Amino acid sequence: MAGFDDAGAGKPPPHFLGHRERLKNRFRDGGADAVPDYELLEMVLYRAIRRGDTKPIAKQLMARFGTFAEVLSAEPERLMEVKGVGEAVATEIKIVHAAAMRLMKGQVIDRPVLASWNAILAYVRAAMAFNDIEQFRVLFLDKKNQLIADEVQQEGTIDHTPVYPREVVKRALELGASAIVLVHNHPSGDPTPSLADIEMTKKVVDAGTRLGVMVHDHIIVGRKGHVSFRSLTLI
Repeated sequence: MAGFDDAGAGKPPPHFLGHRERLKNRFRDGGADAVPDYELLEMVLYRAIRRGDTKPIAKQLMARFGTFAEVLSAEPERLMEVKGVGEAVATEIKIVHAAAMRLMKGQVIDRPVLASWNAILAYVRAAMAFNDIEQFRVLFLDKKNQLIADEVQQEGTIDHTPVYPREVVKRALELGASAIVLVHNHPSGDPTPSLADIEMTKKVVDAGTRLGVMVHDHIIVGRKGHVSFRSLTLI
């Protein structure tokens, strides 16, 4: 028969044909709750992978990093260790991560921190909980306890970050901050404070007290949750 010997004739169409549109329709109709994490990740990959099935790559990323949040938070070099993930895909993932961080930061900037504490916790967890190295940041607050600056002060190794209390307080004075919130992460996942964490916090509190800068809290974040020094009566 004419056309019987054409390439591909008689073969079933690729299973992913139409899948993208069906997935987008499900998302449009039901919102984010209508799709599991790996399918949401599939849609993130559409912009970088114009044709083809993104499901296998999405599933490999989820298997490698564990959760949607950890995929977005992973460094580009680690993302590209997954088969099928090149620079374009890694860049698209990091754009989505940056957009999410910008959204969460917008929900806390210029607002009383103590009145939007849950938003603060969500923001710092998203920013730091899945990092592979320790990072120490400071949230600087004005007299109304509004966030005026958020700065990473130091980055260290997988289990240590050098912190210089005088430099922390000096920076607060430069910014005109009257209070600060200390934040750092534990790459191990366990946010339980170490003796070194407790000692360092006491030094920052003492330095701040002498110069009129109050330490509201020290938050440690990790994959397994977060810990507040104030809630533990360590401040």
